[in-house]
Amino acid sequence: MHTLGTLILALQVQDGAVAPLGDVNVVDILRGSGPVSLIVLGILVLLSVWSWAIILQKVISYRAIQRQTTTFLDVFRRSSKFSEVQSVCPSLPASPLVGVFQAGYAELNAQFRITGAGAPANPGGPAPRPTLKSLAAVDRALLRASAVEVNKLEKRIPFLATIASAAPFIGLFGTVWGILITFERIGLTGSTNLATVGPGIADALIATAAGLFAAIPAVLAYNHFTTKVKGYASDLDDFSLEFLNIAERNFT
Repeated sequence: MHTLGTLILALQVQDGAVAPLGDVNVVDILRGSGPVSLIVLGILVLLSVWSWAIILQKVISYRAIQRQTTTFLDVFRRSSKFSEVQSVCPSLPASPLVGVFQAGYAELNAQFRITGAGAPANPGGPAPRPTLKSLAAVDRALLRASAVEVNKLEKRIPFLATIASAAPFIGLFGTVWGILITFERIGLTGSTNLATVGPGIADALIATAAGLFAAIPAVLAYNHFTTKVKGYASDLDDFSLEFLNIAERNFT
């Protein structure tokens, strides 16, 4: 470690002076970058911007989902009729529970129409009690709707994983390319002093830093959002069971 420190200090010494630490001018370094390095940096910046756009959109979306889901569950558990719940669904479009409820409600109505529920058996008599023809069909409708809602919740999240996986390798490519250019300059000039080696190494390391800058937020956001989606999927399963229990008690 002492030898490495001595080597770094020796490289910093130019004309008897030590270069001050912390005076890294990225703009000056980029001015000396080649086209390949600039293309790599451009790709990484684009991926980073895209990643942050997805992150912000998901944060806003999940907040709306949480707020509207709480409201929907409160209405669902206080209402005595499914029709009352259906009337508030258009005002809560962000909640995935709304999509599941509407699928189950539509299946119930379809079965009631088939069995002729709601029409009195005798003129002037009371309407017969609605009866389900198949509770399993309602269960299947709820499962299909849950899968659709989970797919909506997961939209664009896999791309964060792609950025988290690819960005470091793109940055590594830029680093390797910068090192190759540095060795080429050493071969042409025959000099290994800091003026020859330093700019190429700095250019190469910027690509690595840019790759990490794009990858780290993406992987953190991916893990966070994946956990959120699992929680929402569990809530959908619980709500489906609650819906089935109510349907079984009242319509079978």
